Amino acid sequence: MLIAENLTKQYGDYTALDKLNLEIKTGEVYCMLGSNGAGKSTTINIFLGFIPATGGRALIDGQEVDVNNAATRNMVAYIPEIVNLYPTLTGMENLEYFSALSGFKYTRDELTAYMHTAGLQSIAFDKRVNSYSKGMRQKVGIAIALVKKAKALFLDEPTSGLDPHASNEFSQIIMRLSEQGVSTLMATHDLLMAKNLGNRIGIMHRGKLRHEMHAADVSDADLTRLYIDVVKENL
Repeated sequence: MLIAENLTKQYGDYTALDKLNLEIKTGEVYCMLGSNGAGKSTTINIFLGFIPATGGRALIDGQEVDVNNAATRNMVAYIPEIVNLYPTLTGMENLEYFSALSGFKYTRDELTAYMHTAGLQSIAFDKRVNSYSKGMRQKVGIAIALVKKAKALFLDEPTSGLDPHASNEFSQIIMRLSEQGVSTLMATHDLLMAKNLGNRIGIMHRGKLRHEMHAADVSDADLTRLYIDVVKENL
């Protein structure tokens, strides 16, 4: 479970996140919509321990996140818009390296199973990552999340630039992780993705959570209208 309690981040006089209160249940996919600067990435970065909060707190499975708290870092996995992998290593070598970095040691057969679960084809395992498409790199990112046995997954525009087939494959994998109890917070501009993948949807604006709803309770048209109304406030 992920909890934000009055979570705040300020940079001088600028408030990037303003007393955010949020609860994401075990196995829930929460999609956070908003324009650039709305506070989506700031929220994710605080949960990941990349930056400290100015006020309030973030909790993962009951433990408070802190930039120096290795315990919470070991509970999470992160897939940004561009997954950072070692380009001259193969996909399998990257997976082996990142699993060891997290304190796990697996056999080749076990790593192979994780790669298959993430949707990567066997022919790609021993190719260098610099030859991978974006979709293939995202799948290695998913495999890394699997080997870490992450309880929480954070996604920041993960399907940006993916073709419809790759985007659909990615969504199916996230849904399978959800069924295994992984809590997911995804920042995205893709309203259709949020509607189809999310259990709940939040719309951020200027650091505040302006609207929150169950995806099943809102039509595509109403979600679009709400989002446009919020974004217009920037104009």
